[in-house]
Amino acid sequence: MIQRAFWVGVLSCASLLSSAGAQSAIPQQSPPTHFEQWRNSRVNIYMNDFGELARYRDENARLPSPAPGGKRVVFFGDSITDIWPLAEYFPGKPYINRGISGQTTAQMLVRFRQDVIALQPKAVVILAGTNDIAGNTGPTRIEDIEANFTSLAELAKANRIAIVFSSVLPVHNYTPESHDLFAQRPPEKIAELNRWLKTYCAAQGCIYLDYFSAMVDRSGLLRKELANDGLHPNQAGYKLMAPLAEGAIDKLVP
Repeated sequence: MIQRAFWVGVLSCASLLSSAGAQSAIPQQSPPTHFEQWRNSRVNIYMNDFGELARYRDENARLPSPAPGGKRVVFFGDSITDIWPLAEYFPGKPYINRGISGQTTAQMLVRFRQDVIALQPKAVVILAGTNDIAGNTGPTRIEDIEANFTSLAELAKANRIAIVFSSVLPVHNYTPESHDLFAQRPPEKIAELNRWLKTYCAAQGCIYLDYFSAMVDRSGLLRKELANDGLHPNQAGYKLMAPLAEGAIDKLVP
């Protein structure tokens, strides 16, 4: 009986060790990051309305034709445009906001006809690219972002819409809420895309709206006082941007 109990104990220990070894062999998955959680929350959008055409569909249908000799301009972009209260910064101007938070240039290309061309503007001010760099719709090469910008420009030109390409804004990591957004947007990639935008505009006769130079600090980052979260301009940021945008528009639509 003693010998049997001994072997039962040995087998029990071996079983426990084997079980523990099997458990330790299973790789432990890290919890999803905030950015991964955000991307997962957008699966329904990406699968059912990738360009988010429904966002402005009814508003576009209600919009009257532009007044003869009018100066209708569409501000087209992502969240930086979406949250910009244009009527406050451009009072009395027939400027239309068609920004959608979180969008990349691939999504904006999908909705360009509905949200820009169909509205018959004199000009379009495009501010995009930061979410492509962040990978909002998946990892994207700089050259693929450039290809999307080129397609937007060609569509606008084919429909006699003057184009303003805005620089990608700098980012900062000076506040606790800015760290994640900053980590997704390496400053060197922003600089690379801006160099291409400036060169493309010079070659194609577009206007390059250089927000970056006006908003960057000595460290090459966004000035802290212009954005609380390191990415989205606050009131001071938009106050700085508004006259720059107006100056660019005036060059195209006197």
